[in-house]
Amino acid sequence: MLCTRLTNANIVTMDPDHPVAHDLGIWQGRIVGLDDAVTSLRADRVIDLQGATVLPGFIDSHVHLAWAGLKASTPSVAPCARVEDVLAAVEDAVARKCSPGAWVDIAGYDQRALGRHLTAAELDKVSHGRKVLMMHDSGHGCVVNSAVLDLLPAHVPHENGFLAESAMGAARALRLPHSQEELADAIAYAARTCLAQGVTACAEAGIGGKLFGHSPVELAAYQLTREQGRLPVRVQLMVAADALRPVAAHDSDGIPRALGLGLRTGFGDDWLSVGALKIYTDGGMMARTAALSSPYHGLSHAGQLQDDPEFLADTIVDGHLAGWQLAIHAIGDRAADLALDALERAQRIRPRPGARHRIEHAGLVRPDQLPRFARLGAIAVVQPNFLRYFGDDYASVMGEDRAPWLYRGKGFLDHGITLVGSSDRPVTDGAPLRAIQFMVERASESGRVIGPDEGITVDDALRSYTVGGAFACHWDDRAGSLTPGKRADLVVLGDDPRRVGASRIGDIEVVTTFVDGRESEGTAL
Repeated sequence: MLCTRLTNANIVTMDPDHPVAHDLGIWQGRIVGLDDAVTSLRADRVIDLQGATVLPGFIDSHVHLAWAGLKASTPSVAPCARVEDVLAAVEDAVARKCSPGAWVDIAGYDQRALGRHLTAAELDKVSHGRKVLMMHDSGHGCVVNSAVLDLLPAHVPHENGFLAESAMGAARALRLPHSQEELADAIAYAARTCLAQGVTACAEAGIGGKLFGHSPVELAAYQLTREQGRLPVRVQLMVAADALRPVAAHDSDGIPRALGLGLRTGFGDDWLSVGALKIYTDGGMMARTAALSSPYHGLSHAGQLQDDPEFLADTIVDGHLAGWQLAIHAIGDRAADLALDALERAQRIRPRPGARHRIEHAGLVRPDQLPRFARLGAIAVVQPNFLRYFGDDYASVMGEDRAPWLYRGKGFLDHGITLVGSSDRPVTDGAPLRAIQFMVERASESGRVIGPDEGITVDDALRSYTVGGAFACHWDDRAGSLTPGKRADLVVLGDDPRRVGASRIGDIEVVTTFVDGRESEGTAL
């Protein structure tokens, strides 16, 4: 007997052995069969989907849940396009803080809309004794007022109050950590947003670090969210590499740095687990800190690496030796060179062909780097919605010659590189269907086509958010396709992305999602 049978559906399984089905059986959270294997079995519940399309639940392989949830409840200066409007919004947020000397967090800051960065002096005029930290939307910088600058060591670099990368981390470290309850609320909120967009599993891209961490006990906040029954999607946690510490392990183990007790990739269960080690090599393209091999078009600099190149390379090698899967943040092509060089050295010292190391973002990849990705088995985890929403700007600062190399699709696939779609929420909209539309069309919101030769088929785009995501997270034995024996994690759509015009894919309705064979609350059929 089955718990549930879905019938009269257009089931796109992403399994080449049984690519399309009309019936699907679920028992104890698993898929037990398709079509004839289940149609004659009695079920507790039969759901007639009336021709709706069913896909494996989308896997968002690079998210920031805690940050997304906190940002949603933080006063924002978006979409202000004038300096005076930003300052008015800041002053309004400051007025709500009763205690003099309190911290005031502001979200939604993006200097591109203003034509320049705000300054500490300008914030001083509206901060009334409070400490103001205005986070850049990229997550790679912030603007602070003098009350914050006065607390920072003299060696921390800034430009009139704008702090980038590690300098931003120094400012954030002045804050007391968020409480577990506050973080649990934020995580639960962001996870529900994922679920509403058809996402059933995701990879949290870095906890416990200086750049994006929110507490030295951040993992406990995810445990708390799950214990409270408020974690509706499966979450894999990447651990920031700055959480590693030197260890005196046995010489034969060859582990120079590790987390306490040797914890590494793979610990946990189907709902909450430890994933890759997150290593930042450069910054972001929005903040102009992604490390390029030649300067940004129209600017005199080429971005920056996060630290000394040798130190970054050694961290990559040490993480590999300690048994971690690596998720290496590398947006610019110079950062990608560093990552690929270090991975090559690490595999030479201790070959681990099944490690599935990932390059997060792979934002600008030169043609000569593609064969190296393939040879090293590096997975490309891209964010298509970056170009959908920011593509006009990115293409302009890369220039005509480099713009076609941005957030590639077909180039990776043609070289046999695993392509994985993701969002980096809350940097931009996390909806997978909108990202899939971009991967096919390569068109920004303004209609500008960026790197048209990198466009891929709808089927390949869907694979990047299902099969590809499962592979990147080491979940391919239990997720990514609607195959008997795998998790009953699936999304029901109002139309088939393969059959509508490409321009309509992003507007397809997410009717409901199933996780562990259960429908998400509030969207029951």
